[in-house]
Amino acid sequence: MVDWTQKTKPGGMGYRPPRPDLRWWLARLPWLVVLLFLVIGLFSSFYTVPADSEAVVLRFGAYQRTVSSGLRFKLPWGMESVTTVPIKRQLKAEFGFGTPGATFSYQFADAADRAREKVMVTGDLNVALVEWVVQFRIKDPKAFLFNVRDPEWTLRDVSEAVMRKVVGDRTVDEVITIGRQDIEFEALRELQRLVDLYDLGITVDQVQLKDVNPPEAVQASFNEVNQAQQERERSINMAKGEFNKAIPQAQGTADQQLRGAEGYAMKRVNEAEGDAARFRATLEQYESAPEVTRQRLYLETMQEVLPKLGKRVVVDESLKQLLPLLQLNDDARTVPVPARPRTRSEP
Repeated sequence: MVDWTQKTKPGGMGYRPPRPDLRWWLARLPWLVVLLFLVIGLFSSFYTVPADSEAVVLRFGAYQRTVSSGLRFKLPWGMESVTTVPIKRQLKAEFGFGTPGATFSYQFADAADRAREKVMVTGDLNVALVEWVVQFRIKDPKAFLFNVRDPEWTLRDVSEAVMRKVVGDRTVDEVITIGRQDIEFEALRELQRLVDLYDLGITVDQVQLKDVNPPEAVQASFNEVNQAQQERERSINMAKGEFNKAIPQAQGTADQQLRGAEGYAMKRVNEAEGDAARFRATLEQYESAPEVTRQRLYLETMQEVLPKLGKRVVVDESLKQLLPLLQLNDDARTVPVPARPRTRSEP
């Protein structure tokens, strides 16, 4: 039986090469260190900047340059470090509340600070619970990182100071009801002014009030007062609506009657002028030919009057026989009326 553990000659049956000893590893250690150093340097020389960000490159802790998105190169072995800043993404800071799943590490504070942030004193020495949101963008990464220490917390402190100032200049009714838009506009203008003054490299897009409520101890009473005010406004609006409905209707009726009266007056004037013109024309004809005009007027009058009398037979007093004329009547109820004999006293 062959013992394979025994050393044999090279190429022989059961040959095992000698294991590298410590001297062999020590002889090759410098080359291994150089190879590892080169691999680390190669992997630390390249980095990628996201599409919505810019990168600030520091060389030995000092600002060197700002690069845009894409695959970039830097000095390896820690000589240059990179800080990525999202400049195309809208960030927001929440005050008095917190939304789960925040993408911005300084989006909201812890629970104790949130409860403190929203308690404010108004101008009439009342207390209101104000929750708001500040939406902003980073426009200058270098200024954002190096001009102010902790720019995120600086922005939160400045926003809280501005909101307390604006709310402190108004009454609690204005803060909770009618003054919300004015507060948002005033806070946005003042916050942008302070951000530019501190040179934070930030553009404030919007300041939006969320929930604005009185303290819980007076919540029920305030709701009743608010409901009463809403009922008053609703009654006023209904009255204004009825007023706006009745006034135009009355004005329309008055205009209609006025136009009708003006039309009737014009009609009467035109008719009177026409009658006067016709009378003058008749008068002129009468003065030129009295007998002919008198006869014509008589005949025209008879043409208008006789058709209105119905079926009548007018006979002279010298008529001797009446019966043949009675047969000419189609209506049995029509009876000829003989002419009344004239007396000598009549003309």
